[in-house]
Amino acid sequence: MRRFLIDTDTASDDAVAILMAHRWPDVRVDAITVVAGNVPVEMGARNAGYTVELCGAETPVYVGCPRPLLREPHWAFFFHGPDGMGGMNYPAPTRPPEREHAVDALIRLIRARPGEYTLVTLGPLTNVALALRRAPEIAGMVAQCYVMGGAAATIGNITPAAEYNIWVDPEAARIVFHAGLPILMVGWEHCRDAAAFDDEEMAQIRKLDTPFARFTLDCNRAAIRTAREWLGDIGLTLPDPVTMAIALDPSVCTQRRRHYVDVETAGELTRGMTVVDRHGVLNRPANIEVCWAIDAKRWKEILYTVLR
Repeated sequence: MRRFLIDTDTASDDAVAILMAHRWPDVRVDAITVVAGNVPVEMGARNAGYTVELCGAETPVYVGCPRPLLREPHWAFFFHGPDGMGGMNYPAPTRPPEREHAVDALIRLIRARPGEYTLVTLGPLTNVALALRRAPEIAGMVAQCYVMGGAAATIGNITPAAEYNIWVDPEAARIVFHAGLPILMVGWEHCRDAAAFDDEEMAQIRKLDTPFARFTLDCNRAAIRTAREWLGDIGLTLPDPVTMAIALDPSVCTQRRRHYVDVETAGELTRGMTVVDRHGVLNRPANIEVCWAIDAKRWKEILYTVLR
């Protein structure tokens, strides 16, 4: 049994990723830590708790940092809807969040099981950065960290240069990227094109007619509309679930390579850009493994499997 920790700013695609981890046979999710990003932390904790209960689980949810390290929060209601869940207004979970702060929980859990945890981050990296600042040794205690964030030598989705999670708190991302964590960076680009679900594929999901399939489409209804109108995507794009699919089955990432990667924190035009030294021109030691390509067919098979 593999043990997962999920750090998330739970909106609609995060929720599907949380569902996937709870529905995967050899994975146990020991904690969900919530960070400010798509929505405020209280709303993110509520969305995470609802998703956990939909899966019939009792995973504890911990509330973390209510804002980025140095920046003002920048919510993504425009993308995910007024509740972060497509305006579905799901009920509050019966189990409230834990009293322990998410940063303290991350440190405690990782220290208690060195080398056992897979950490999957689905939002800005504020919680993880503070945990690493407070307890730098935990970087070497995480078995693997999958970061949904950045864009590897491609365009951004919140600015021309940056992906949303990194852009919201670039200072935190820079700390995490240079902390020695064994990171695979999965950029937002991997949810597009062949990895996106068109109308026919969404109809297939609807035909599964399970609570999980209905939830996946319903809570993402605002995201589907915004992705089409704003970014020109063909339908349902799920960056967080793509990253979770790789965490569940690493063979989904078909091309990966270690590079020196830094995060732009000062640029007027490029705040939050993940600068990947693909050709080693800086002659600096590689610090991040970058996902360059995925098996889109396998990724979709995984999603269909957990939704059945």
